[in-house]
Amino acid sequence: MATVPQARLQSLDIFRGATIASMVLVNNPGGEPIYAPLEHAVWHGWTFTDTVFPFFLWIVGVAMTLSTARRIERGEDKLHLLRHTFQRAVIIFLLGFLLGPLPNINWATIRIPGVLQRIAVCYLIAGIIFLYTKVRGQVLWIIGLNAVYWMLMTLYPTPGCGAGSLTMDCNFARYVDSLVLTGHMWRQTKVWDPEGIISTIPAISTVLFGILTGHLLRHWKEHADRLKWLLAWAAALLIAAQIMSIWMPYNKNLWTTPYAFLMAGLAMVLFAVWYWIADVQGKGRWFRFFEIFGTNAILIYVLSGALAKFASRSGLHKWFYENVCLAIASPINASALYGLTNVLVLWIIAWALWKKRWFLKF
Repeated sequence: MATVPQARLQSLDIFRGATIASMVLVNNPGGEPIYAPLEHAVWHGWTFTDTVFPFFLWIVGVAMTLSTARRIERGEDKLHLLRHTFQRAVIIFLLGFLLGPLPNINWATIRIPGVLQRIAVCYLIAGIIFLYTKVRGQVLWIIGLNAVYWMLMTLYPTPGCGAGSLTMDCNFARYVDSLVLTGHMWRQTKVWDPEGIISTIPAISTVLFGILTGHLLRHWKEHADRLKWLLAWAAALLIAAQIMSIWMPYNKNLWTTPYAFLMAGLAMVLFAVWYWIADVQGKGRWFRFFEIFGTNAILIYVLSGALAKFASRSGLHKWFYENVCLAIASPINASALYGLTNVLVLWIIAWALWKKRWFLKF
């Protein structure tokens, strides 16, 4: 196969865009019932929906390596890069922290964790690790983070349930959230948070897996080598995840170690597919829809939340779902149709920004 040209990977933009489109879809059902793949697993296990967030974090890691490593090679000061990483993390955190409860902010009950907040924390910590360690150090961090998490979840004698309990009602992650975040957790749970403190530890390793994939792409210069090693490492991660799942289940809410390994392996497989289609076969233009979504990923995610809030409070959600979606489809298909309509509306916004070459930079 040909040597890879030094250019932006179209496949990464497509994968990012497909992930954002999936986020919008699964976050905006019209109503009940919902197709099972478009819902999170209730507790243990995983569905299509449970792949979306870890895929985005993995993509963050790949993009970090490809962009920041070039800046380091050009001689940019690491302290300057660290400041930029910190500033970007703070902005993303504040976007999630403040935009969620707007316009009625109640500081006594405002949710502190969240999707954007977790992205910010994982991006910042993984960024520091990336700037001040080599590949070997990054591998050791992945091992260390997951080892610490595993020991906390299985060995600490959690009050009320002892060591090793991973039930929804009693586990170490929930216990820590109850100590630190009482009154500031997800309103649908109130007593534990899916983006809580302890589960963020292995989530950081998801970004680091992406960083290592970025190193792989920079090291190997030919398409064949890249694809071979992507699939080889994906297979290793998937096998490791399956073995570890004997002792610890896949669980997105807890972001268990087997789950982190599984999602990193699946991300590598899917990225290899996108890479082969877009960058090897040159067919990326077929997926311009997703590529456009990927050019303003964080902005589109924020706008999707704002649109959902507006539609709910204005009554637009109820009116459109009942008078349009349910009028032309069965309840389960109407629910999916409402989500797809959100995807289309936000794609039009993304397309308008892409057309004008307006890309949000922090």
